[in-house]
Amino acid sequence: MHYVLARITVKPEVAELAKSLLLDLVAKSRQHPGCMAYELFQQTEAPHVFQTVEQWKDKADAEAHMKTLHVGAALAAASPLLAGVPEIVAYSRLA
Repeated sequence: MHYVLARITVKPEVAELAKSLLLDLVAKSRQHPGCMAYELFQQTEAPHVFQTVEQWKDKADAEAHMKTLHVGAALAAASPLLAGVPEIVAYSRLA
């Protein structure tokens, strides 16, 4: 399994719009081959901070996902909403 965690911080005034865009991204990403799970979280104390937790069959599936049209469109739409650079980190499960 291959895991990807992304922390996305948007400008507070556009948090609801960002949430809508991210929910659409999650729904489409869950249909991608190799996607085992794709979850979206919103920070309770700072609702303009989001976290995705992705589980992929393997690294190749995760990389292919990043090249899809819907990911490119989501990144383009989200870019002006961002308050900083998203932190995206890949993990391998140990236990």
